[in-house]
Amino acid sequence: MINWTPLEPAIYPSKPFDKYGCWSGSVTILPGNKPVILYTGVTDPKPTPGTQVQNYAIPANYSDPYLREWVKPDDNPLVPPTHGENISAFRDPTTAWFKDGYWRMVVGSKRKQIGVVHLYRSKDFKHWTKAKQPLHSKSDTGMWECPDFYPVSTHAPHGLETSVMGENVKHVLKVSLDVTRYEYYTIGTYFPKIDKYVPDKDSIDGWAGLRYDYGNFYASKTFFDNGKSRRILWGWTNESDTTEDDVAKGWAGIQAIPRSVWLAHGGKQLVQWPIEELETLRGKKVHLSNVKLDIGQHVEIKGITAAQADVDVTFSFKSLEKAEAYDLKWDKIDAQALCSNKGSTVVGGVGPFGLLTLASKKLEEYTPVFFRIFKTKDNYKVLMCSDATSSSLSEGIYKPSFAGFVNVELANKELSLRSLIDHSVVESFGAGGRTCITSRVYPTLAVFSDAHLFVFNNGTESVTVESLDAWSMKTPVMN
Repeated sequence: MINWTPLEPAIYPSKPFDKYGCWSGSVTILPGNKPVILYTGVTDPKPTPGTQVQNYAIPANYSDPYLREWVKPDDNPLVPPTHGENISAFRDPTTAWFKDGYWRMVVGSKRKQIGVVHLYRSKDFKHWTKAKQPLHSKSDTGMWECPDFYPVSTHAPHGLETSVMGENVKHVLKVSLDVTRYEYYTIGTYFPKIDKYVPDKDSIDGWAGLRYDYGNFYASKTFFDNGKSRRILWGWTNESDTTEDDVAKGWAGIQAIPRSVWLAHGGKQLVQWPIEELETLRGKKVHLSNVKLDIGQHVEIKGITAAQADVDVTFSFKSLEKAEAYDLKWDKIDAQALCSNKGSTVVGGVGPFGLLTLASKKLEEYTPVFFRIFKTKDNYKVLMCSDATSSSLSEGIYKPSFAGFVNVELANKELSLRSLIDHSVVESFGAGGRTCITSRVYPTLAVFSDAHLFVFNNGTESVTVESLDAWSMKTPVMN
């Protein structure tokens, strides 16, 4: 999943049931190890963004290890919107799961501003019947794109095949919000006898819910890797520069690094971590330990390719007494707005501290990834930011301050951060993957060998780099 060979498109618009578009979908492995693609086809450009149906495709040659050719049978569509569905908001079928003789899958939709995942059942995977009630819905969330529904173990970090259910199993429902262009997920219980999903009471169901990634990350999809018993998460990160730039380079949008995903201890959220295969790209390594950072200090990490690097660092602090008081009025704004106000150069108590990635030598450009700790009435809140505001001297590009809070205990007075840096993308994993943020940035000075990497602290409480490992990363095979 790191080195790739490009192939021809598996499916593309060619028939009446997808004449105007082949949109997102999923793969299900049927008995006999036979894969089938469920995908959305657009049959008419009106009403905007088009009339949508659910189709299937099968391999032309099951013996081909790359499955390069796919057939779209003429008995498509499998699921047209003929039972009250919103014909222009009806897309992205999930991987199907099997229970009590029936396959089930859901399709994203909306009713007015109610986000919906419609449920369908089939005995033979060809003839599908719409359930009377959706698997789940939520008011005031808008269109639910790219839904994903899968089980997670409550007792172990390994992944589960999509049809697994029963004791020691919870379920995750993730949706991509067409209105906001970010995603959220809930953790809850699936009741197969009535085909209903109910989020846990403490799992926020709405725009303020938990996210896989608090940055540039959308239209994600997971799958079960049977070979290593893990669930893999893929996400799309689009461009933040101009359309003219996209046209000039001939492409737009990338897939983020694949991540393993599992349920955190305590069952309140998911944890993500780059797949272990990424480590095969590691080259030259540098190591630092016991480096003290007083207020205003930044120390360069030399000896690696800072424009293409994997950095794993643990920071420690002796005391939390200097942590800034958390203002309750900040509850009315999201973490991103708070990060915009409390950037990496704004002096704090405990933090801001972290990494200055893709930095120019004199810091005209840099993308800081950092923590800032606040004190609440009876605990602490940890804010994690990936701030593109100072990432580029270019004008006319989107340079947001992405941020999320980190649900982590601070009893040992340590915080860890791993950042994957690759020229125009910085993927960061806070506290072992409890909070993740992806940024797209377009430096003009901090490029190739002119890019630098620093650790920094702008808090009045001194911070120590307990341990830092950084690797130059080799380029994967992609063409």
